[in-house]
Amino acid sequence: MAILRQREILKMKKEEIIKKLNNLKLELAKERSNVAIGGTVKNPGRLKEIRRTIARLKSSLKE
Repeated sequence: MAILRQREILKMKKEEIIKKLNNLKLELAKERSNVAIGGTVKNPGRLKEIRRTIARLKSSLKE
């Protein structure tokens, strides 16, 4: 998944945001479990990118 910018999020409907949020949370859990079992991370910056996108989505839901 790519980074979602704020202007892209504002164009989305509430249901789409919730669906994307759930997908990103699942992806983050998979990445974290891969790190926890000692696997190598293909892209270390990906975890930070996912966390920031989740934060953006949550912020837009509160508005």
